[in-house]
Amino acid sequence: MELPVLNETPAASAGGCSSHSCGTSDDQLGHLSDEIRSKVENHPCYSEDAHHYFARMHVAVAPACNIQCHYCNRKYDCSNESRPGVVSELLTPDQAVKKTMAVAANIPQMTVLGIAGPGDPLANPERTFETFRRLSAEAPDIKLCVSTNGLALPESVEELAKHNIDHVTITINCVDPEIGAQIYPWIFWENKRIKGVKGAKILIEQQQKGLEMLTARGILVKVNSVMIPGVNDKHLAEVSKIVKAKGAFLHNVMPLIAEAEHGTFYGVMGQRGPTQDELMDLQDACSGDMNMMRHCRQCRADAVGLLGEDRGDEFTMDKIEAMEIDYQSAMEKRKVIHEAIAEEMHSKRAAKVEKAASHADEPKLNTRPVLMAIATSGQGVINMHFGHAKEFLIYEASPNGVRFMSHRKTDLYCGGDDTCGEGESVLEQTIRSLAGCEAVLCSKIGYEPWDMLEKAGIVPNGEHAMEPIEEAVMAVYKEMAAAGKLDEAAPQEERATA
Repeated sequence: MELPVLNETPAASAGGCSSHSCGTSDDQLGHLSDEIRSKVENHPCYSEDAHHYFARMHVAVAPACNIQCHYCNRKYDCSNESRPGVVSELLTPDQAVKKTMAVAANIPQMTVLGIAGPGDPLANPERTFETFRRLSAEAPDIKLCVSTNGLALPESVEELAKHNIDHVTITINCVDPEIGAQIYPWIFWENKRIKGVKGAKILIEQQQKGLEMLTARGILVKVNSVMIPGVNDKHLAEVSKIVKAKGAFLHNVMPLIAEAEHGTFYGVMGQRGPTQDELMDLQDACSGDMNMMRHCRQCRADAVGLLGEDRGDEFTMDKIEAMEIDYQSAMEKRKVIHEAIAEEMHSKRAAKVEKAASHADEPKLNTRPVLMAIATSGQGVINMHFGHAKEFLIYEASPNGVRFMSHRKTDLYCGGDDTCGEGESVLEQTIRSLAGCEAVLCSKIGYEPWDMLEKAGIVPNGEHAMEPIEEAVMAVYKEMAAAGKLDEAAPQEERATA
């Protein structure tokens, strides 16, 4: 069956998945029961495969928070930052319902509505649960998700279950109160502000209790952890073991965002975030204990669209008020499109398995791994011009196959065919962001970036346009092996030993 055209939308241009919601890769879903697979296979934040096809949105109905984090600064009316806690419009439940139905009607591949802030949803229970109650009745085909710091979670579990919310994210940065005191200066608990180790201990106990209560009811739990070098980076592997033992489905280790201009305590105090290598090493260490999510974009609390794009500007309340929405007709259209996407995904999975079986008897390569950067606007194929990419997906190819590793954001330097290559300084920044990669796969690339990539030791490749990402990455890897390029040390290894 031919997949319907989904882009009644601009092509995805890269941007965000919330720090409060994300997922895992297709091979990691293979061991799951049919019941759990049915819950996550079209959830872009729980399935790395699904995030190429399905969209999500967040509604900002929860302004208050019951804890203070050193990495958080909630901002309103801010259109220039893409990070958790930032929103342009704070909504009432009624506005949130209208916006959700408008987005679902205009972006039919949207499957998930999440409440993730800008404060904590469970510190705003009336606004949060009124929104969920209305959407359960008026938009029954949309999955509902919530993200929380966990302090008020135990008292909210029954209400979450009542609204058929079967995906919950808890941000758990530690299980040691001494470490917690370095992250959380205070919590607001039983009408009192409690500081330091005492406050962190209460928060940790509530998080763990809530996690156990959710999993006991069959609710899928993803745990988010912010990697803070020198604070909890050596501790997060222990966090991963503990939350897995208590039934968490997925662990998302995210890098600290701490720029001084964001106004956070860590930013002002100069706390650095992790390097790409540090983050990937920690994710690998944790992935031995449970499913590890790698495609989270840490986006705004009002993000809209596919992961890797944010179309919130198209759905401001003044524009929504002018829209006429026939949601019953929209649901019928969405059902057809979702079924077509599911068929496309299943067909690709089957083809992947069949292809792997056909190559099972081939001799295994004895070569080192290689990182490659991919320019894509979605649907799991290489379909974006190098100069139009605001982010690149990073894949690792090795004798064991191809796996998704991370994403790296950059700035748009190419404004169109007539201006490609003019933003030299941004182009240089883009190339620096791809450090460690040995190839870039895209649908098209100009002469200037081609030359600069080669000088940086990164091979540009535009020969696999519209091909599935994993197949193209492996094909390029085999070409590199046949050419003897993998017999040498990786470029970054050569620089390290120079």
